[in-house]
Amino acid sequence: MDFEFKQRTASERKRVEDLFDYEGCKVGRGTYGHVYKAKAKDSTDGREFALKQIEGTGISMSACREIALLRELKHPNVISLQKVFLSHTDRKVWLLFDYAEHDLWHIIKYHRSAKANKKTINVPKNMVKSLLYQILDGIHYLHANWVLHRDLKPANILVMGEGTERGRVKIADMGFARLFNAPLKPLADLDPVVVTFWYRAPELLLGARHYTKAIDIWAIGCIFAELLTSEPIFHCRQEDIKTSNPYHHDQLDRIFTVMGFPQEKDWEDIRKMPEHNTLMKDFKRSSYVSCNLTKYMEKHRVKPDSKAFHLLQKLLTMDPTKRVTSEQAMNDPYFQEDPKPSSDVFEGYPIPYPKREFLTDEEEDKADTNASKQQQGGGGNDQSSAHGQPPTKRVRVMPPATTAGTSMVTSEYQHMHTGNVQGTGSNSQQLNFTSGNMSQTSNNNSTYGQPRF
Repeated sequence: MDFEFKQRTASERKRVEDLFDYEGCKVGRGTYGHVYKAKAKDSTDGREFALKQIEGTGISMSACREIALLRELKHPNVISLQKVFLSHTDRKVWLLFDYAEHDLWHIIKYHRSAKANKKTINVPKNMVKSLLYQILDGIHYLHANWVLHRDLKPANILVMGEGTERGRVKIADMGFARLFNAPLKPLADLDPVVVTFWYRAPELLLGARHYTKAIDIWAIGCIFAELLTSEPIFHCRQEDIKTSNPYHHDQLDRIFTVMGFPQEKDWEDIRKMPEHNTLMKDFKRSSYVSCNLTKYMEKHRVKPDSKAFHLLQKLLTMDPTKRVTSEQAMNDPYFQEDPKPSSDVFEGYPIPYPKREFLTDEEEDKADTNASKQQQGGGGNDQSSAHGQPPTKRVRVMPPATTAGTSMVTSEYQHMHTGNVQGTGSNSQQLNFTSGNMSQTSNNNSTYGQPRF
């Protein structure tokens, strides 16, 4: 390359530190790198951005994959990559995104804490429905474009705060996403272990060599259950450290304790799973005879005849070939009953959740320790261990697909509530956290069995 040309382009290349103020504003830390809350130095509108600095020097395969996909993907419910900065002096890579003030992990944590302290939180009655619909809409777009996310969990589902996109869901962290239309090898050969393991589908735990978009649907089912109960449905205390071996006894035991042991008549292909012999050796079907999803959800006051429960069953179907698709889920009766989903999951209510806090030096050291542990155990590409979640594992695109599921939402998701935010109107909702269970009270509008938010 011509030396003068190289010098000229280097001098013209815009640097992150020249364009943005972000020092002391770190909001995230993980094995992937650092995330900062940033503002453009010449900004007049106060717009905020997220600056993601990739760990190490150069571009990792995960970063290449994320950049390549996000440059093509454009959908309201998928995080938008604004720009990529390459620093030739220190070989750092920066990704610029719109800033999301909230994520589902913090939102669920906030409700869980309120539940423990028996506090009431005012939220719109359709909040869980709006959250789920937008997640499904974003995933439907990815799947329609032959992209598997492969790491869906609450920490990777962002929610925009105040601003033009207030209350909009953004699916983030595409570092483990893959195109699956024509893989040269089985995906299991390329990545033996995928999906953060509380959200990992049973076929993955049983060593499936060929897996499909159904693994993302299972993870969405886990997130939906967590939104309904404020508890991770398949929480497993043992850490996931054997990254080369997808089989995980304790995680399977947790799934069977909630769902019951899968019957061969319901999942015929279970006999073809690579780890089926190990499964039959380690587990006794009789140990889970009394276990089923109905009993588990009833403990959390979700009635088995509710439309929310029926959809959850479809999302958490053991047999991946029978598991509902994203498009089918968007057309489910759950979304067709009032109140309809909204583009603002907060429905105009004041946002009760605190803003992200900047990391201190002490929290940095703790995050570094967690990141080191994740790397030793083959961990993930985000800070979920520090958040109390299990460690992560680590084209041309058509326009956003129009689905029949969109037809029942008018004016870009109907806004159904106009009641006041103090819980006195028939369209408002309060959560009462008593005796370890969440119950809802509203003026002549009890919604026992509906979403807990």
